[in-house]
Amino acid sequence: MAGQGFPVLLLHQTPRSWDEYRDVLPLLGQEFRVLAMDTMGFGDSAPLPAQADSIERWAEAAFDLLDALGISQCAVVGHHTGAVIALEMAASRPARIAALVLSSCPWVDAARRAGHRGRPVIDDVTPRADGAHLAELWQRRQPFYPVEDTNLLTRFLCDALKAGERAAEGHRVVNRYEMEARAPLVRSPTLVLGATADPHAYPATARVVEAIAGAQRMDIDGGMVPLPDQMPHAFTDAVSRFLTTQRGSHPL
Repeated sequence: MAGQGFPVLLLHQTPRSWDEYRDVLPLLGQEFRVLAMDTMGFGDSAPLPAQADSIERWAEAAFDLLDALGISQCAVVGHHTGAVIALEMAASRPARIAALVLSSCPWVDAARRAGHRGRPVIDDVTPRADGAHLAELWQRRQPFYPVEDTNLLTRFLCDALKAGERAAEGHRVVNRYEMEARAPLVRSPTLVLGATADPHAYPATARVVEAIAGAQRMDIDGGMVPLPDQMPHAFTDAVSRFLTTQRGSHPL
């Protein structure tokens, strides 16, 4: 947590943790009360029971945190998997989400669900006694991270190792979500951030904007899969400007 003022909840991609926002927290905390949580089963949060993971359950867990902190309304910012959880939060309890920022949000419809059913996902590697699977995971992710900054990929790998066999679970959970039925229920003022160098999520940006009434769009040039920790100042600036605008027209 950082800062004071209107609360803003940050939700990470998987298999990351709140650490994805380590550099964003003190920046955004200059204007807001910012909270970054670990999704259930990642970072230091305990997992749900076997076979219980879903976007809906992860969203409920986020509301449990807000309830425990006495926060009745907040803004929510999510990146990749976190964006899908944030969307579900806004769809399920619109009165509690004053504003919504979806960063690198995928679009999950029937075609995507069918196309990914049973297929391996990027972080699904088989543990091997010589540790070669660690190098394999690094190499799979490397094309989507800045080559000049190995620290970002190191931070990713630390979180993936901590998640263990659950490292790939976030992808599967996202690919089961019925987003086309949930997105139209969002009523919160929404900003959709597109990272132009993210080949997984950027192509879906226009579709996400189209599905949410009144959604605004902003692209961040050069943004890659690790956008919040790759470009924390640009990310914070985009979120802050949007939330400040909403504060001018809504009771943030």
